[in-house]
Amino acid sequence: MWKRFSLVALLIAALSGLAAVPARAAAPELDLLLSYVGGWQGAGALVGGDKPEPFRCRLNISRGKQAKINYAGRCSLVSMNLSVSGTIAFDEASRHYMAVMSSNAGFTGLAVGQKRGQGISFDLSEKQVDRGGNDVRIGSRITLVPNSIIVDFEVEFNNSGHILTASVPFSR
Repeated sequence: MWKRFSLVALLIAALSGLAAVPARAAAPELDLLLSYVGGWQGAGALVGGDKPEPFRCRLNISRGKQAKINYAGRCSLVSMNLSVSGTIAFDEASRHYMAVMSSNAGFTGLAVGQKRGQGISFDLSEKQVDRGGNDVRIGSRITLVPNSIIVDFEVEFNNSGHILTASVPFSR
């Protein structure tokens, strides 16, 4: 059970989103964000437990108000579902992309994105406490590249050193 909860925590952090990100994007930055509008699907496996545990995810990205895109996603695991939602925007003042999110598991997150080549990469690293009271380190990278979204994540249980990882490539 702690492994599934950790996957939920990890996916929430990874699919991170947005709370209220102020944004005023220039045309190229907004055009890049809008290129991700649409329906996305992905699948992966949680590795590091007794055996790999497969899961499937869906992600819907829509145009938001002002210079933002909104997203809502859902992943189905063997015994639970994870829902996340948030916003991605370009903040003209800092010249960074910002992503905020919330989830049905009570996690929220904020990640700063950097333009890399034709895409955007978001890195997030946080410490959380799981339902069993264990300290965990959660790390994720979300990469938006033309025609693809890739979510890579890892969770480490600080008291045992046990590590769980997953990679989820999304396509339209």
